[in-house]
Amino acid sequence: MPIGMLIDLGRFVDFSARACLAAPLALVRRPGDVLRQFERVAWGSLPIVGVAGLSIGLVTWLQTRRLLLRYGVEATLPSVLAAAVLVETGPMLAAILVAARLGAGLAAELSSKVLTEEVDAAEVLGAPAIPSLVAPRVVACTLAVPLLTVVLDASALLGGLAAELAGGSLSARAYGARCLDYLRLADVLPGTLKTAIFGLIVGLVGCWVGLRSERSTEAIGGSATRGVVASVLLIFAANVVLVPLIQWATSAIGWVG
Repeated sequence: MPIGMLIDLGRFVDFSARACLAAPLALVRRPGDVLRQFERVAWGSLPIVGVAGLSIGLVTWLQTRRLLLRYGVEATLPSVLAAAVLVETGPMLAAILVAARLGAGLAAELSSKVLTEEVDAAEVLGAPAIPSLVAPRVVACTLAVPLLTVVLDASALLGGLAAELAGGSLSARAYGARCLDYLRLADVLPGTLKTAIFGLIVGLVGCWVGLRSERSTEAIGGSATRGVVASVLLIFAANVVLVPLIQWATSAIGWVG
């Protein structure tokens, strides 16, 4: 079992390296495919990301305000909400939502192509799977997740604003000004940009699982499940590695925002 896992890991690393090398060429040679996949990822995920952001903003406002009222510091609520959402909650939630949607979708789509022998037919016609199928999807996921993170962050802050206007004491102008009290550019920008890595993970894992699927209808459902589970687990693992690296890098270059 350990040897088999190491072999699979080596194959996945090789697959990922070849896909990453083919990704820039996809922007030049297959812009239409990249655009279609980007629309699928970004536009298709927009409703769930927007609704999730509004929900996070409303619920965080309700839960946090009750705690801050005990100490008479409820005026700091916009700052606390913005810091919690923009630094970590928003990027992670956006990545997980995309992984849940696209990890299953990519794996199921490509496993169905394996089942119907479309992948083999394309290989015979001179269209290898990595540049023609994998690279456009990887590029689309990598570009779309940071944009969806911005949408989720904005939706969460709007949800908090709506709750503040309905049940709080701050005006919209005061709410907007206090959202930035605890934040610098160096706190927000790296957290948003790191979601490009999360998008890359979703694209690579979904395509890898789909192309390695067995040729049976039952395998399509199993591939979809494995695509979601593997994507989410790798996102959590990548985040554990990226956060200290980002903190070290911003400290090393003296970026104060």
